[in-house]
Amino acid sequence: QVQLVESGGGMVQPDSSLRLSCAASGYTFSGTAMRWYRQAPGKERDFLAHIGGDGGTIYADSVKGRFTISRDDAKNTVFLEMNRLKPEDTAVYYCKAIIWPATTFWGQGTQVTVSS
Repeated sequence: QVQLVESGGGMVQPDSSLRLSCAASGYTFSGTAMRWYRQAPGKERDFLAHIGGDGGTIYADSVKGRFTISRDDAKNTVFLEMNRLKPEDTAVYYCKAIIWPATTFWGQGTQVTVSS
């Protein structure tokens, strides 16, 4: 069974940093695309970052320059490094696996709260 487990969330102050992890299992991780999304209360789930199987990345404008997506194929894990966090970054963060040809899987999410 495919499983995605996010971790690393928590409550932090503005301008601080946080590193989220998404551990994947149940399929061949190497060479597959992964994405990070977030959803704030009362809002739709928004795309944040994409990393392809070749390591190429795409970012939403809201996090470009502050967040970095990366992967460790040996550990079947994708990361989201978050810097200079803002209160508007508060949300539940989800990772998503895209498996050829068109199958997707979601993790359960991890809460990130940015507040002073």
